[in-house]
Amino acid sequence: MGAKCSKFSFCWWHSHHLKPTALQSSDLENEEKESFPGFKEFRWEELKAATNGFCSDNIVSEHGEKAPNVVYKGFLENEGWIAVKRFNKFAWPDSRQFIDEAKVVGSLRSDRLANLIGCCFEGEERLLVAEFMPHETLAKHLFHWENQPMKWAMRLRVALYLAQALDYCSSRGRALYHDLNAYRVLFDMDCNPRLSCFGLMKNSRDGKSYSTNLAFTPPEYLRTGRVTPESVVYSFGTMLLDLLSGKHIPPSHALDLIRGENFLILMDSCLESHFSNDAGTELVKLATRCLQYEGRERPNFKSLVTSLRSLQKETEVSSHVLLGVAKANTNSSQPLLLTPMGEACLRMDLTAIHEILDKAGYKDDEGIANELSFQMWTNQMQETLNLKKQGDGAFREKDFTTAIDCYTQFIDGGTMVSPTVYARRCLCYLMSEMPNQALGDAMQAMVVSPDWPTAFHLQAASLLKLGMENDAQQSLKEATKLEGKRSKK
Repeated sequence: MGAKCSKFSFCWWHSHHLKPTALQSSDLENEEKESFPGFKEFRWEELKAATNGFCSDNIVSEHGEKAPNVVYKGFLENEGWIAVKRFNKFAWPDSRQFIDEAKVVGSLRSDRLANLIGCCFEGEERLLVAEFMPHETLAKHLFHWENQPMKWAMRLRVALYLAQALDYCSSRGRALYHDLNAYRVLFDMDCNPRLSCFGLMKNSRDGKSYSTNLAFTPPEYLRTGRVTPESVVYSFGTMLLDLLSGKHIPPSHALDLIRGENFLILMDSCLESHFSNDAGTELVKLATRCLQYEGRERPNFKSLVTSLRSLQKETEVSSHVLLGVAKANTNSSQPLLLTPMGEACLRMDLTAIHEILDKAGYKDDEGIANELSFQMWTNQMQETLNLKKQGDGAFREKDFTTAIDCYTQFIDGGTMVSPTVYARRCLCYLMSEMPNQALGDAMQAMVVSPDWPTAFHLQAASLLKLGMENDAQQSLKEATKLEGKRSKK
């Protein structure tokens, strides 16, 4: 069986139309490029299929959108990854206004934006479709990091790229951006920062232009309730404070520290000495200028781009290195839209796999034929069921050695066939550092239930444990395909 698996080869990451690094390329004044996707109107059924029926597993809160207007990830054959923002029925009551707005924002094309590539309006449905950014948000990497804090050079790059994005939008007559914050900055396949296009849509009944936290709201918005180009600069200043401090610090508090020449207190303690004092001082000065009370005293984005470009010191280092993310294989034309099970297998998060299998129970064994004579039922069946019950108890308590023993006796008894038992014993073997045995059980589950995605998921996990990454990606591809078929039934 191992030889059979080894013939597979699948590279699953998809390369969009991204340039390598482009610190020298912006102001981005001449970049209407054929490599960017065009804007189109999508059909409702098309987007429903792409998101697996708007499945809750596909919700991506990382795009900074809050309920009731939810963002889903999806995949379209000709478009690749997409992010679909679905508005509630009370937003954008005027379909003509929605279409006109979407087309204007969709005419913008920049490698500093997560570009809007389409929309959908059918009945009460209003949806926006944008490029999907797989490496989460600035908020995630800056405030909620797990392995390492964001490097100083990456923070400077984020500041520059964000300023370039806003300068580009201003140059195209779209100077207003609603609720600019760290959730609106996303990281693309190459880990380059991009600004979400969703904030470029003019306000509708989608909500207020700024969050309810008044400490971060531009002064003029508090006075007039209107977004101006100067208030976008103010919000950019608050994001410079985020990058400096690694926290969402109120501007008034930050300005008090700066006036008292205590700006070093602002600096993220996780950076220690890994930042340039000169660059830190300059960033503080830029933030201070952006946060001036009077809008006319704030700089424009063109001047901010010039100032921030001069601070870049590691221009040849790729963004994925600065962000601390392994570079993905980009040879495939079709990425995988992984379910939580698939993502857990890809991460080799055995604890998450255990939780999913335990929660699922034996519902996928329904319909498996188990023909038993009356004698087998009365004599052997009860003992067999007891062994399975003992194995399930041990599995639930994470006593994997006992679970393996009980499940083995159940399987060897031969009175019942259960793909779920094979799947559970497979995970027990993985937990016990026995990947060859795990792979055997995953393949036995596939024999019993050929269309069961979980069997392919566990095969992928077993192959990853054995270092057979290409074969594992093929198994994940098959599992994803089977999940898609199930969701359409």
